[in-house]
Amino acid sequence: MGYVADRWHKTRPAKGEAECGEHKGLVASKAHGSGKRWQARYDDPNGCEITSLHKTKTEAENEIVKQESAKQTGSWLDPKAGTITVEKYALETWLPAQNIIGRSVKEYKGALDRYLIPEWGNRQIRSIRPSEAGAWQQLLTSKYELSRSYPNRVARYVRGVFRLAVIDRVIAVSPFDGIKAPMLVQSDVYPPDIAEVQLLVEHAYKPLWAAMFEVDAQTGLRSGELRGMRLEKVDFLRRLYHVDEQVVYEAGKGLYLDKLKTGAGKRVLPLSQRTVDLLAAYVAAHPPATEGEWAGLIFRMPNRLPVGESTIDWALKQTCRYAKSPPRHMHDFRHHYASVLIAGGENPKVVQKRLGHKDVMTTLRVYAHLFAEAEEQTREVLDAAWAKPGETGAEKESPQQGGRIPESRRSKGALKQVSG
Repeated sequence: MGYVADRWHKTRPAKGEAECGEHKGLVASKAHGSGKRWQARYDDPNGCEITSLHKTKTEAENEIVKQESAKQTGSWLDPKAGTITVEKYALETWLPAQNIIGRSVKEYKGALDRYLIPEWGNRQIRSIRPSEAGAWQQLLTSKYELSRSYPNRVARYVRGVFRLAVIDRVIAVSPFDGIKAPMLVQSDVYPPDIAEVQLLVEHAYKPLWAAMFEVDAQTGLRSGELRGMRLEKVDFLRRLYHVDEQVVYEAGKGLYLDKLKTGAGKRVLPLSQRTVDLLAAYVAAHPPATEGEWAGLIFRMPNRLPVGESTIDWALKQTCRYAKSPPRHMHDFRHHYASVLIAGGENPKVVQKRLGHKDVMTTLRVYAHLFAEAEEQTREVLDAAWAKPGETGAEKESPQQGGRIPESRRSKGALKQVSG
C-alpha cells in the first residue's frame, strides 16, 4: 500500500533543529515552499516505486487509492509511459511488432515518415486528442492529396500505432476511438472478357509475352508471382501450382526471389488442362536454367534474368496497341480470372482462396459488382425455367432441360463483358 510524504518538512529532524515558522511542531526541509508539498508514493505492479506531486494531502491520498484500485482491476497505467513521443513509439515499438517482411517494413515506415511524423512526431503520445485525430485524417486528402484507397491504408497504419499503445498500457484509450476511418474507396473493375484476352494473346509480339498473358489469365497470379513461376513448383500430374514466392525489385538490391507478403498469399492453385499443356509446351521450347540463382525459372529474358515488372507492363501496352484494344494492365488478367470464377458460380470464399486474399471481405469489396451481376444471372435462369409460354423471359427453350432462357442471356455469349 502506498503512503503520502510531506516534502516541505523533515520526517526525522535532528535534535534541537528550529521549528518551522509556518507549521508548528514541524521542521522545515530544504524543499520548503518550493513546488507542490505532498508526494504520493506507491509501487507499480512490478514492485518499482512511483511518485507524483500534489497540492493537498487529500489529492495525494486520492491518487494512491486510485492507483492501488487500478492495480487490483488490472487497468493500471504507468503515468510516465504516455510521455514517449509518437515518433519513438511508432518506429521503435509498433513497427518492429508487425509481422511483415522487409519490403513491407519499408512501405509502412515510408507512410509514417511522410504523413504521421511531420504532424505529431515530437508530441507525447498521450497528448493526442480525438479532435486532432479526426483532423489529421482529413489532412490525408486536403493537405497530402491522397486518393482512392490510400487515405484508408495510411490511417489504418496510424490507428494501429495507437491501438497497440492501448494494449501496451501506454495510454488508456486511443484518440481514434469513436472516429470513423476514411472511407475505403474501391473503384469497380471491368475485366477483359475471353475474346479480348484471346485477342491480346494472338497479338503478343513474342512467345514469352503470349505465354505469360495466357497463364496469368488462367491462374490470376499477381505480377510478381507470375514472373517468379518455377518449374519445381508445378505439379503436372495433379495439375497444381504451389504459390509461395515471387520476383520483387528493391533499390540497391535489384531483382530477387522473395517469400510472399502474407500467409494468405501462400496457396496451392488448381490448373486447367489448357494451362498445364501451355506450360509444358513453353518449357519444352524454352528450357529453364538448371543451376544458379534463377534455376527453374520458367519465364525469363534473353539474358536469362527474370522479367521486370515495368518490362512486362510495357510489353502489354505495346500488345494493346497492336491489337487495337483498350489499354490494359497486368492486373486486369487477374481480374479476368476472378470474373470467370464468379460467372461460373464459385462462391466468394473459393474466389478469395484462389486469389490469395487475406480475407473474404477484400474479395467482396473488389468484386462486389461482379457478384451482383452473377446474382442477376441466377434470377434470369430461375425466371426462364419457370416461365410459361408467352410470359416475359420465355422466348426460347433450353436444349438441356426444356426451360426457357431470355434473349438477353442468349446474346451475350459464354462470358460477357461485366459492367458495374
